Amino acid sequence: MGTPETRELEAFLALAEELHFGRAGERLYVSQSRVSQLLRTLENRVGARLVERTSRRVRLTPLGEQLYGGLRPAFDAINTTLDDVRAVAAGGGGLLRLGFQGTVNNDVMEALALFQKEHPDCATELVEIAFSDPFGPLLRREVDTAVVLMPVEESELVVGQVFSAQPQTLAVSPRHPFAARDSLDAEELAACPLISVRGAAPEYWRRAQAPDTTPEGLAIPVGPTVATLQEGLALVRADRGSLLLCRPTADYYGRREITFVPVTGLPDSYLGLVRRRGHETARVRGFSQALATVTGRLRDNP
Repeated sequence: MGTPETRELEAFLALAEELHFGRAGERLYVSQSRVSQLLRTLENRVGARLVERTSRRVRLTPLGEQLYGGLRPAFDAINTTLDDVRAVAAGGGGLLRLGFQGTVNNDVMEALALFQKEHPDCATELVEIAFSDPFGPLLRREVDTAVVLMPVEESELVVGQVFSAQPQTLAVSPRHPFAARDSLDAEELAACPLISVRGAAPEYWRRAQAPDTTPEGLAIPVGPTVATLQEGLALVRADRGSLLLCRPTADYYGRREITFVPVTGLPDSYLGLVRRRGHETARVRGFSQALATVTGRLRDNP
């Protein structure tokens, strides 16, 4: 029945990685029924079932696993080659699109300056990533690499440098009982509704930013959900809940309407440089090396 179309292969790859027709559709900006239609067409071309569907689960058949294993690296290699060719056609070093969440910290800015010095023909573009969708721009190829809050467990993403370990603080209204405290123990969060993230962010990532239990297992009350950091800070000012933020972000957004109280007993917050698997272009590799130089130098000279 002919060679598969690109959209059919994209639908299969998205479904193989999401194992959910709805999420695969959201990733491709098409309906769930369109994903199903594209898959049926591909299966007809292949002559066999690639995906087993029941009312409870979606999983790849052995043939589907074989197709995914060969198709994913080949598909990524094609996209990487196209990006490199576009860079040459554009003249010079092309464009590096760097995603970031919230604020761009000093390490990243210094690495960006070093990258531009070493790659003067390459333009750079900073792209802010929504708090509610930390990985979407990478998966949709809207950015080439991104600095995001850890953790990252997506199979189609690769984590490079993990850096900027920072203690946690709790953002509260000046009217909150905790506002007068010099510090808090993590177990005291059991008395404090936490504002959490809604949207496309994976559940494990949302829980990391707003845990539902203390380290010793006490339940933490669930507060409102927000899509952006600014929404969260507005709710804090209105005394609608509290927000966990790393120390530099707290310092950046410090204001009279919000009090930031250090929290002990929680793991530090980390940033990670992330790219799509199989998509390490020369530009992405160059920025990664620049960031490694900066963060390594800062560790050697605290």
